[in-house]
Amino acid sequence: MIKQLLSLLIALGSTLLIHAQSTNIPLDPDYYHLIQRYEIKSGHFASSFHSNIKPYRRSDVAEFIDTLYATGRPDSKVDQFNLQYLANDSWEWSKRDHNASKKPLLKALYKNKSDLFHVDTKDFDLHISPVFHFGYGTERGESNIFTNSRGLVIRGMISKKVGFYTYLTENQMRFPSYVRDWINDDRFVVPGEGFWKDFKDNGVDFFTARGYISFDAAKFINIQFGHDKQFIGNGYRSLVLSDFSNNYLFLKINTNVWRLHYSFMISEMRADAPGNSGGSFSSVDFPKKYLAFHRIGVNITDQLNLGIFETIAFGQPKDSVGTSFELDYLNPIIFYRAIEQSGGSQDNATFGADVTWNFLKRFSLYGQVVLDEFLLREVKAGDGWWGNKIAYQIGLKYIDVFGVNNLDLQLEGNFVRPYTYAHITNFTSQSHYNQPLAHPLGANFKEFIAIAQYQPIPRLRLSGKLVIADYGADTDSTNWGGNILKSYNDREMEFNNKIGQGVGTDLFFFDITASYQLKQNLFLDFNQVFRTLKSELPERNADNVVTSLSIRLNISRREHVF
Repeated sequence: MIKQLLSLLIALGSTLLIHAQSTNIPLDPDYYHLIQRYEIKSGHFASSFHSNIKPYRRSDVAEFIDTLYATGRPDSKVDQFNLQYLANDSWEWSKRDHNASKKPLLKALYKNKSDLFHVDTKDFDLHISPVFHFGYGTERGESNIFTNSRGLVIRGMISKKVGFYTYLTENQMRFPSYVRDWINDDRFVVPGEGFWKDFKDNGVDFFTARGYISFDAAKFINIQFGHDKQFIGNGYRSLVLSDFSNNYLFLKINTNVWRLHYSFMISEMRADAPGNSGGSFSSVDFPKKYLAFHRIGVNITDQLNLGIFETIAFGQPKDSVGTSFELDYLNPIIFYRAIEQSGGSQDNATFGADVTWNFLKRFSLYGQVVLDEFLLREVKAGDGWWGNKIAYQIGLKYIDVFGVNNLDLQLEGNFVRPYTYAHITNFTSQSHYNQPLAHPLGANFKEFIAIAQYQPIPRLRLSGKLVIADYGADTDSTNWGGNILKSYNDREMEFNNKIGQGVGTDLFFFDITASYQLKQNLFLDFNQVFRTLKSELPERNADNVVTSLSIRLNISRREHVF
């Protein structure tokens, strides 16, 4: 159904394809931190994109960077390096011309700093680069860990009308023990990935593939179709839609005009991912489900953005009565909840808002609120009704802390009531491939995060991350509202529900990372993780100390902060 809709949109928009196309900048917390850092320092929102909707297009970021140079920035040598790095990474869109290599390889390869090979003609633009991530580490009292990823990334344009992107990697890894426990805890999925199989002793083997096409249907309307991830919000976490789960098929329409940004997306996902400790099953059909999302955001001022969003998860088993795909949800400008009620369906609709306020060229205050099946009278009653499923986030970013250049701090709190994101079945829960679409912890938790990042010299980035969480876990025979894959019909109580109920669990996570950029997008990383889990069930207690060293090219660091 999504493919048929795409064909119709291409046919309707073919006569209007007159604007140059751009692919997206892949989701990477370190990379996007730089972009948002300079948006805060500029004192006003970027006119070419809204920071709450990720990923950003390369052309939009290049336009923003060129604007900063035109207004006399950057400030420090480190900022000059960072902005030039961002410009080099999207050099086909930037007016800066500092990307040429002094010594190309074999006179044909790496003629610029960011691409192994490129073609730049009037009708065809092509960028090809290798991808690899090789890492090795130790965990106290456990098997050694390793990462072995190799692949290729390709992007480009045809006639400056259609953009395309492909990312492929083959991966073998042995994760820390707490990640292996997460995989084997009745989910049997690799965090953030899809189909997998067992590899040697406690290792996993999987293939990662992302790809999409992008084109403009009009001057201010962009359409993208393919497999990838999205992220909504300005926090380290997202309580709406994050990049934690596997890639999925999507059709997305972004409209950016005046101070308004409207985003509509329909996605095809998987309600289950059958498997066992040896990997995913290859002889069964992974059932389909769907997610519709739309958000309208407005820059009320140059420093204040307010967004309102709505999502709906829907789908049915093949042997059920009725169809699994609801055509009504293809309407991009209608209230989903009204459609759901009018049709008598039991789909899972959520509604909420987000806000970002940048001020004093140093600070950014942000937050999200997600409302999922709540009743105002029950909220006022204060008796802990199970259906008051609410999640909210509050965070603050502080740039150049106490006047120290390139020392940035982020503080964030996330609070999610029991049974939020869960529904009757996995066909209507806010999940994909047995993984939460929003927060890794699912629901029934409160979490506090502190992140410090410092660049003492241009090529060296130091960061520390502290996560403290208090959550209520479930057991095989109980459902206290933490595991969103369980039906809320199996809840334990009608009233007196509160965050942390169930098996009380305290999580302490602290990591230190040093990244040195040897060349464009080539990083040498050192990472040290201290993780402690204390549970009311002693057999779930854990004390993890993980040390690792890696080298990576054109790929983001793989984090498992849960």
